[in-house]
Amino acid sequence: MRIFDPHIHMTSRTTDDYEAMYAAGVRALVEPAFWLGQPRTSVDSFVDYFDALVGWERFRASQFGIAHHCTIALNPKEANDPRCTPVLDLLPRYLAKDGVVAVGEIGFDSMTEDEEKAFSRQLELAREFALPAMVHTPHRDKLAGTRRTLDLVEAAGMAPGMVVVDHLNEVTVDVVDEAGAWMGFSIYPDTKMDPDRMVAILQRRGLDRVLVNSAADWGRSDPLRTRATGDAMLAAGFSDDDVDKVLWRNPVEFFGQSGRLLLDVPAADQSATFAGNSLLRGERA
Repeated sequence: MRIFDPHIHMTSRTTDDYEAMYAAGVRALVEPAFWLGQPRTSVDSFVDYFDALVGWERFRASQFGIAHHCTIALNPKEANDPRCTPVLDLLPRYLAKDGVVAVGEIGFDSMTEDEEKAFSRQLELAREFALPAMVHTPHRDKLAGTRRTLDLVEAAGMAPGMVVVDHLNEVTVDVVDEAGAWMGFSIYPDTKMDPDRMVAILQRRGLDRVLVNSAADWGRSDPLRTRATGDAMLAAGFSDDDVDKVLWRNPVEFFGQSGRLLLDVPAADQSATFAGNSLLRGERA
């Protein structure tokens, strides 16, 4: 089973996670820009963070045989902080870089006016750079937030096939499907979506325009939930080809629209360094 996790926050994970993911079949991933677990104090912290996403984290993943891509954006949660919003002027610098395969995560957290302004501006940037958009739906009042999301996507002139609306569930999937956008599902141990519910959705509406991810952020999460979903699909009677479509070919199709997928990973060299740093700690025994 080959897996492309289209939404996983590896900055918050350990090298043990990379090893376990590779063993489970993960060969590629997309890491969306998101918040850091505590409030930022300046735009400079975004610069260091974005540099790490396009540099160090790609190197770290490659040492475990995994192709790392990222998305760049001001995320919805931090769009409400005036210390963060000036980063919108810096985004073009990063949206032009190799391996940046979408603008994201953008969208809504609490559905404020500031979030909507940042969302609309970043949809414009996605069109300007001919990149897909990865959209975060709010944790509360999710259906209303999803509908407003789709209204803003249409108003921005974004082709629905260039947009994935993420963190969907049984309540929100149909409106996104009807709009023609891609449907993203985050598989968590306790919240959002689990493998069996995901299988039921796939049985009901089919496999097209579906992205299944583990998200795996700062909270309780599991970077192997993609593999668990593939196993649940097989147990429910889906074929190996069905699983490959959902867990590999679909994310390749969606993010391939950027023209920037980097799926060929060189053989790992544990002595390699990035900016003078390696993954090794001390001499080998």
